[in-house]
Amino acid sequence: MARKSTPQVSTPRRLDRAEDAARLKEQRAAAKADAARRRKMFAGRLGWGGRFSGRAPVEDSGTVYTGPSTQAGAIYPFLLGAGLPPRGVPVGRDVLTGELVCVDPSGWTGRLTTNPGVWVMSQPGAGKSALVKRVCLVYSAYGHMVVVPGDAKGEYTQLIEGLGGSVVRIGDGVGRINPLDAGPLRGHLHTLAAGERAALLDVLTGRRLETLTALLATKNGLGRMPNEIERSALNTAVQLATDGNPDTDPVISDVIAVLRQAPEELRAKLAADGSVYRDLTRSVIAGLDNLIGGPLKGLFDGPTTAPLNLNAPAVSVDISALRARGTDVLSAGMIATWAYAYSAIDSARSIGMMNASLVLPMDEMWRALRSGPGMVDAMDSISRLNRAHGDVTIYVTHSLLDSESLPTPEDRAKARGLMDRCDTWVIGASTTEELDRVTGKRALTEQERLMVQSWSSATSTGLDTSDQIHPGRGKFLIKIGTRPGIAAATELTSTEARLYYTDPTREDEQP
Repeated sequence: MARKSTPQVSTPRRLDRAEDAARLKEQRAAAKADAARRRKMFAGRLGWGGRFSGRAPVEDSGTVYTGPSTQAGAIYPFLLGAGLPPRGVPVGRDVLTGELVCVDPSGWTGRLTTNPGVWVMSQPGAGKSALVKRVCLVYSAYGHMVVVPGDAKGEYTQLIEGLGGSVVRIGDGVGRINPLDAGPLRGHLHTLAAGERAALLDVLTGRRLETLTALLATKNGLGRMPNEIERSALNTAVQLATDGNPDTDPVISDVIAVLRQAPEELRAKLAADGSVYRDLTRSVIAGLDNLIGGPLKGLFDGPTTAPLNLNAPAVSVDISALRARGTDVLSAGMIATWAYAYSAIDSARSIGMMNASLVLPMDEMWRALRSGPGMVDAMDSISRLNRAHGDVTIYVTHSLLDSESLPTPEDRAKARGLMDRCDTWVIGASTTEELDRVTGKRALTEQERLMVQSWSSATSTGLDTSDQIHPGRGKFLIKIGTRPGIAAATELTSTEARLYYTDPTREDEQP
């Protein structure tokens, strides 16, 4: 009896195997494509191939050190912090490991830090200005706009001009600035809708009031902050001066004229008339008169002669010509130019004229801090205009005592808050007493303190010839939050030495 043939059919197991093989083939192809993509993004163990690529012919096997457990146990806890990411501004080489050290306050925000503020401090002549200028130079190459709102020594002029930027000079017979200038907002108000125009004008009036208040608090104004009645009078007078000639920006003399005319709206606002009104406004009128006369004559008594060019890659307001008039005049000039520059930039951003991030070096900060009561409050309110845009604000000073010498406890507390909001600290050569004060703000290990202290005096190295540099020149300890500090040594290129040159007769020495 013949057997019946059984037809061949595909079993489910054979189908599964075929599907597994196809899936494995797809995975291998995807892995191969991913490996090819990674080879384009990351260098191999020997480096990139090709000419000028830095490829090494032999892989470094590293160096192995051995020791007994009694000695090796002392290695922990480790004394060196992990290296910083090699991105941003190259500061120099780590003084202990030789590794490249970079700072990137803008790129670190939201990752290593919570804000892009940088606090830089060291003794005069240790090279902190050169470090700040390198940050400006490199960030400019990354597309940031460098803004030096008040260059007290004129030392940023060569850098700004080298970047193709614009330098505005203020001083005796050189230029004048109107603290009430609306900046680029003035030429675009007519293009805005009525509601948006009114809102921006209200903001502009508030900025003008803050600028006048800061100037009046200087020793050349009132020497104190205006009280609540004087602020109310100023606010109304600024608004009336603006409404009196809406086609141009008011000047300080226009505000004085309104206060002296005593219009009904202003008298009603103060609920005063006759001799009572004169008593309430006499001091503030005298303070405004001081701003456009005496030592400050020719600085704030008319329209701005040269507006900022916000289309330039870098801008600077050079007020070095005011140094001959004394520290008080220079401080008032710094406050006015800071307020003017920040107001112009924020106005341009509000109407879409610019959207670039900024680098704002606030050099010679101690001059403004000591110029009068309330200055730190004005500085903080002005700098807050740029915090939302990720701008890198660099506060440069010599000592924490600059904040402790402020006249009121309120100002001292606000100055301490200003320091606390800087997550990145760069500490150069400092004395033992100064490091004691720093330790109250940033935890320094004993090794870090000894290192920074050794940079502060040439006597510790036995230098006795004039052709050798100071041991602390160009060396900085970078502290980010509570991380261990990274000590780096900066060496300038020939181009930087030319652009960063500071006249030795104008070193930033405190009186």
